[in-house]
Amino acid sequence: MKAQVLNKIAPVEEKPLQRVDVPVPQPKDGEILVKVAVCGVCHTELDEIEGRLLTKLPVIPGHQIVGTVTASGKGSRRFKTGDRVGIAWIHSACGKCHFCLEGKENLCADFIGTGCQADGGYAEYTVINEKFAYPIPQIFTDAQSAPLLCAGAIGYRDLRLSGIKKGQTLGLFGFGASAHIVIQLAKYQGCKVFVFTRGTEHRRFAQSLGADWTGTSEDVPPQKVDCAIDFTPAGETIPLALNALEKGGRLVIAVIRKNTIIPPMDYSRFLWDEKEIKSVANITRKDAEEFLPLAAKIPIISEVQEFDLSQANEALLLLKQGNIRAAAVLRIS
Repeated sequence: MKAQVLNKIAPVEEKPLQRVDVPVPQPKDGEILVKVAVCGVCHTELDEIEGRLLTKLPVIPGHQIVGTVTASGKGSRRFKTGDRVGIAWIHSACGKCHFCLEGKENLCADFIGTGCQADGGYAEYTVINEKFAYPIPQIFTDAQSAPLLCAGAIGYRDLRLSGIKKGQTLGLFGFGASAHIVIQLAKYQGCKVFVFTRGTEHRRFAQSLGADWTGTSEDVPPQKVDCAIDFTPAGETIPLALNALEKGGRLVIAVIRKNTIIPPMDYSRFLWDEKEIKSVANITRKDAEEFLPLAAKIPIISEVQEFDLSQANEALLLLKQGNIRAAAVLRIS
């Protein structure tokens, strides 16, 4: 099968992914073999490729996978051949530790990331334990579905952890693949949304999706926000977001790895008045299982820019440069 493989850590500008032929993986007990139709392109891949996230080498990246079941391993009965399924960032967890037993698989010490510690979807086929695959609602095309499996599911988790309530104001810092889904969730829940993002095109996009105000991270909004989610890769955004936050509000940091460090902050100016900072670590099965039906009910409209598998390096570079309007998707088959 054809696959894009990462053999060494390098800047995306060096086009480090190599398109090669590799054997089709065979499903083990409890696993399914999935013929990949599309795979989303995520900032996490940038972190893997450029060394900010430890990954096995060589590895096939990609963790927003949509495809059809073509074979099943022994004991696998959840899906049948021909079923359309999605695969997300959580490839597996131990299932036995207290985190897993509490539904917090994202904190499991043995958490395995799809396309990171296990081969992912930048390939024609991939395998996954059937417990970590999800039915895709019929309302969505393959390409529309891909961003929902990471940008959407982690955005759903971000929004839930923010504690935002109906009628309150949510601040979104950065406006890319995840934020363009979160704004739709927040508006559906009856929230006001302020979007802080650079670039007039991103602000126009946010306005088209119902943003009540848009500006840059440095701008002063019409009012303080009750909760905020930071989607930017810049540590310098954190004090700006805290400064826009109302007393007692919570800032959720959605980007796990920052390209730049969070600068020193004056406590009395930025953190006083019972403001909170909440980090987010990965997603759980429950996040995907709850979010996908909700996305179909709303329905969430995910905007995608498609690329051929052979253009993976080019798509990643555009993502790094901030030149993807919403979400990028690789067309595999």
